[in-house]
Amino acid sequence: MTKQLSFFLMFLACTLVSAQWQSKYEAKMLIDGNDTLRYRIMYPKNFKEDGNYPVVLFLHGAGERGNDNEKQLWNGGKLFATDYLQEKYPAVVIFPQCPTDSYWASVDVDRSSYPINLDFKYGEGPTKPLEMVMELLETTIAEPYTNDNQVYLMGLSMGGMGTFELLSRKPHTFAAAIPICGGGEPESVSNYAQNTPLWVFHGAQDNVVHPLQSLEMVSALLKAGVYPKFTMYDFANHNSWDPAFAEPDLLPWLFSHQKKH
Repeated sequence: MTKQLSFFLMFLACTLVSAQWQSKYEAKMLIDGNDTLRYRIMYPKNFKEDGNYPVVLFLHGAGERGNDNEKQLWNGGKLFATDYLQEKYPAVVIFPQCPTDSYWASVDVDRSSYPINLDFKYGEGPTKPLEMVMELLETTIAEPYTNDNQVYLMGLSMGGMGTFELLSRKPHTFAAAIPICGGGEPESVSNYAQNTPLWVFHGAQDNVVHPLQSLEMVSALLKAGVYPKFTMYDFANHNSWDPAFAEPDLLPWLFSHQKKH
């Protein structure tokens, strides 16, 4: 067998494996007037309309914005889509996609130098994509087959920022949340600190979103009298989601929580 043929067959096999797990996520759209929220949704294996399934909402980073309804699965999509995890943690998993010209969080982003400068403006209200995510989430939670005591939130980078903001806007919705290399308005944590356990991740060498962004949010949570899990990887740059996804306790921790009443 030639090297070229061997490489082609290997590439084809990898593509088929990738397509196999990605195809578990159905492509859908939420339309509101002139605005469209594209999203992918995965239902549990052997899904039943009379089931009682947890819901996981995952917010992607800035690099996965667009309108192809595919890129948002790049980081995190496979985490939930393996056969083993589908059987161990059957859940409804949603990956919305933010349009290229917007953000999940209400924030002014200055990329003239790195780490980027972030000016959060929650007071201006949610962005249209986040507003539509909230609508999609409420619709999903209202379905008879979802368990509104087990609604979970995750996000990385821009999605980590969206996670912190969404927690402040829906403080009684989430049983647990995992913001990765994000940031937010520290003053807002009082809205949800007593309701939602957090596991916050960041890379100490992050040269895109400064690790102090997560440290400030964790500090605010501590001042609010709660004790979040916080993992700072000394070796990691911005892609701290890679070691975070590899944490053996990540999903067991997430799915172990029930909403506080």
